[in-house]
Amino acid sequence: MTFDRAAGLVPYLKRLGISHLYASPVFTATAESTHGYDVTDANEIEPAIGGRAGFHRMVAALKGAGLGLIIDIVPNHMAASLENPWWRDVIEHGENSRYARHFDIHWSRRLTLPFLGDTFDAVLENGEIAVQPDPKTGKPAFAYYDSFYPLAPETWADREAEVLNLTDKAKIAELHDRQPYRLMSWLEAPRDLSYRRFFEITGLVGVRVEDKAVFDDTHRLILELVHSGAVDGLRVDHVDGLADPKAYLHRLRREAGPDCYITVEKILAEGEDIPADWPISGTTGYEFMASLADVLVDGDKIGALRKAYHDVVGKPVNMESELRAAKLLMVDKNFEGEFTTLLMLAMAIARGEAVRLDEKAARSALRELLVAFPVYRTYGTAQGLPPADYGLLQKVAAKVRTGVNAPDPEALDFLIRILAGEISEDASGEAAVFRTRFQQLTGPLMAKSVEDTLFFRQHMALALNEVGAEPVPRVFPLDRFHAQMKLRLERHPDALSGTSTHDTKRGEDARARLYTLTEAPDLWAACVARWRHMNQSHIKALNDGPAPEPAVEWMLYQALAGVWPTTLHPHDVTGLRALEERFAAYVEKALREAKLRTNWADSNDTYEKAVLDYACRLLSPANHDFLLDFFGALQPFIRAGLVNSLTQTVVKLTAPGVPDIYQGSEALDFSLADPDNRREPDFAALERLLPEDDKPVSTTEEGWLRGRLKQHVIARLLRLRRQMPTLFRQGDYLPLAAAGRRGENVLAFARAENDDALIVITPCLVFGALRDSLARPQMKCWPQTEIILPHRLAHRRYRNILSGEEIVLTDRIDLASVDGCLPVILMS
Repeated sequence: MTFDRAAGLVPYLKRLGISHLYASPVFTATAESTHGYDVTDANEIEPAIGGRAGFHRMVAALKGAGLGLIIDIVPNHMAASLENPWWRDVIEHGENSRYARHFDIHWSRRLTLPFLGDTFDAVLENGEIAVQPDPKTGKPAFAYYDSFYPLAPETWADREAEVLNLTDKAKIAELHDRQPYRLMSWLEAPRDLSYRRFFEITGLVGVRVEDKAVFDDTHRLILELVHSGAVDGLRVDHVDGLADPKAYLHRLRREAGPDCYITVEKILAEGEDIPADWPISGTTGYEFMASLADVLVDGDKIGALRKAYHDVVGKPVNMESELRAAKLLMVDKNFEGEFTTLLMLAMAIARGEAVRLDEKAARSALRELLVAFPVYRTYGTAQGLPPADYGLLQKVAAKVRTGVNAPDPEALDFLIRILAGEISEDASGEAAVFRTRFQQLTGPLMAKSVEDTLFFRQHMALALNEVGAEPVPRVFPLDRFHAQMKLRLERHPDALSGTSTHDTKRGEDARARLYTLTEAPDLWAACVARWRHMNQSHIKALNDGPAPEPAVEWMLYQALAGVWPTTLHPHDVTGLRALEERFAAYVEKALREAKLRTNWADSNDTYEKAVLDYACRLLSPANHDFLLDFFGALQPFIRAGLVNSLTQTVVKLTAPGVPDIYQGSEALDFSLADPDNRREPDFAALERLLPEDDKPVSTTEEGWLRGRLKQHVIARLLRLRRQMPTLFRQGDYLPLAAAGRRGENVLAFARAENDDALIVITPCLVFGALRDSLARPQMKCWPQTEIILPHRLAHRRYRNILSGEEIVLTDRIDLASVDGCLPVILMS
């Protein structure tokens, strides 16, 4: 998406009602980057999308239409790429580079560069590496295919021709040994890396923005754009990766000024909140997304869905044990190097403190402590842990001490003392390093074990396998949703409320549809049993088991149910082929992320092919009987999912917070995990779909199925938000209770500020109440059901925002008078 093309969307965005364009990173990134998070120059705007001139044309278009701009910044990491001039300088000059301290490198040894397909000795022996002049600089470099790693000047000065003519492998190896870096296989990275990376991505190196000079160098252009008025807000990527998030955010706030809107990408555990002393508006909204499950999941029936899944798997699934297994995999393998670094730090501190610490005992204690950590991180500094984090650490330690895998208590106590800062003054510096490294590991460990492992292993309800969601079974009380919204208003009224992002596991409308499985678990289980029987001849018997195995079969049918377009018919061969291409890519990713029978580092091609063949067979026109059965059985889930979709949209637009509408999701978004959810929407079609403001909301069947209704509701409510900004930002949040026959099928609340009031009534859990069509007139979704109004809302005249109807309310609302399953939004 170039800046000029983005500028061309401004008239549509303005008509939709958007206040700010919210852009992924715009700074120069690696060649052909599709996302921009692999920044190579933080002080240059990406030339490939228009550069500085194109950026300012886009800003001019936005400002001319009265829209603002929020940009994504990436303070935690940059690309560990030869395209990055700072990183290249570090490769060439080692510790003598001006940028040697810009990156989080352990300079106790040579810089590791894990970008070879095999060991250095092996690629040298195979003739894959040689000394050649760099095509760009002419200087001697190690040439490895298209990569040219510069040689340190002192290793070739005064003998350039001699070095360039080296062919003797022993002498080339000797030259390599004299470099400030060591070329190595990418397979060695998890256990032997000399720099902090972003999660498991060795191509992204940690940046030390805790150093003021580094902050200044990496934020020069960012702050210039803010101060010039071009940029109104900043989204801070992966704030938990920083050494000291609080100090960073305070510095960013001071430099950006009090009016800059700042949010952070931060995943909160249940009951957790961002530290109150962070000078930000809130998070990017994963916790809001998770809270919607309390509205849209049938907590009374989810147990039946779980039992059906266990019956298919062949045994009950203990999610606590599965979570532990996933975390152990990360500790022992994927983050082995980071873990070993922590362990060695602890052993060094013990020696300095004259504490007898057995390494095996320390390893076990550190392992258990990391695995037991319930949140992404604590926020200790060189001065120790804040009181709340100290309390959390003590709770975790108590749990580890009494657990079935309790480690040596003395080793555990020593680690706790290091983390808490209860150590001698002489060891305080090393303890601070240990604390920082520990905190920078717990986040990636949690993310990779839950989001990128467990959620691809356990498939009971895919709608719950989402960023920010809790991986263990829980209840889904509506009262908790209301409590969370009241807290949100009190603490973070300007935080983003997201339902889709580029990181979510599926689009918001796919998730909304899959929530409905919890309303009809027996029906869903019967469908899956029938479909498995219809396709059983396509299961392959392999040496390590059937492919796909029953759990993966369950996943495939559920994932396909979520992604199936509302208008796709089994006879549409072109549509099936397009869906198959997307679905196959998702299935391959899901299998590898699960890390059970295949993975990214060591793929099991035979197993993957068997599962992919099965998945593709599901969408083959030749599989006619299955497709007709699947299509027919899916229809009630599609209808109930569309109702859920409209409910979550209305809630996002009216509950406390700032609604974040991800590209294309203003209509219907049935995306799968990235890269599927990063496909460019058909903006021209979206613009044609959007009606003029004065037209009535389309409640036809086609309006539901094509997303026109959703888009129109968004436009109506965004217009209302512009007209009543104080109501939506500061207005009280008042939960409303529905009583009667269908009370459990209603989510209702009000926003009130001075004389203004908004009443929101939305349907939920209506799977069993829907007919064969969503078009009005529809059966009554709420017979013999009413809402009692508090005094401040009663006996007033209201206007229905969607229908335009004027009504006078008494002290209650009789929902039997409401047609269909449309939300009711009343403004007084």
